[in-house]
Amino acid sequence: MKIVLFGASGNIGRPATEELLRRGHTVTAVTRAGHLDGLRHQALTVTAGDVTDAAAVAGLAASHDAVLSAVGPRIGRENDRATIVGAARALIDGLRRADVTRLVTIGGAGSLRTPTGARVMDDPHFPALWKANAEAQAEALDLYRGTTGLEWTYVSPAAHIGPGERRGAYRTGGDTLLTDDAGASEISYADYAIALADTIESGTAIRRRITVAY
Repeated sequence: MKIVLFGASGNIGRPATEELLRRGHTVTAVTRAGHLDGLRHQALTVTAGDVTDAAAVAGLAASHDAVLSAVGPRIGRENDRATIVGAARALIDGLRRADVTRLVTIGGAGSLRTPTGARVMDDPHFPALWKANAEAQAEALDLYRGTTGLEWTYVSPAAHIGPGERRGAYRTGGDTLLTDDAGASEISYADYAIALADTIESGTAIRRRITVAY
C-alpha cells in the first residue's frame, strides 16, 4: 500500500513509519521540519507538511491508498485543541478533496470508559497536564463519528504508553479501557505501532474507535 503518515517524527509516528516499511509498504512520512533523522529506506519519502491545513493534506494524500495520522501536540508547550481538533477537521476535509477514504488516526485514552461507565479523564486523579489534550481528543472523536464517506478508525492506546519492548502482541477492545489482571493498562510505542499497521492492513474497525493494550 501507499500510505501517508502525518507526525512521522514523533514517539508514535517514528515506530509506525518503521513498522510500515518493515511490512513492505511505501510511506510518505510528513513532519514539520521535513526530515526524519537517521531513517533511510528506498520506499520512504520524507516531506514537510501541515496536517491542520486541508489543502496541504489533500495535496499530500492524493494518489495514496490510506492515511495514518500520528499527530499530537507537545504537552504543555502547544495548544492541544488547535493541533488535535485542527488536524481532525483538516483530515476530514482534505481526504475528501483527495478522494482518499481510508484513515487511521491515533487517539487518546482519556475518553475511554471505566467499568463504572465514567470517562478515564473524569477521574479526580487524572493528570491536570493531560486534561486539555484528553478533551481535545474526545472532541476529535466526535467529529469523526459525525462524518460520512470516510472509512476512519480511531485507535486509543492504553492508559500508559511509552518506551518498551516490542512484544508483537496486544489485545483489542472498544470504548472501555483495557486492563490486565493486576489492573494495569499499558502498551509500548512499538506495539502500538504494530496495532496501527494491523488496523490499516486489515481494513477492519471501520467508522469506530478501538483501543489496544497488553
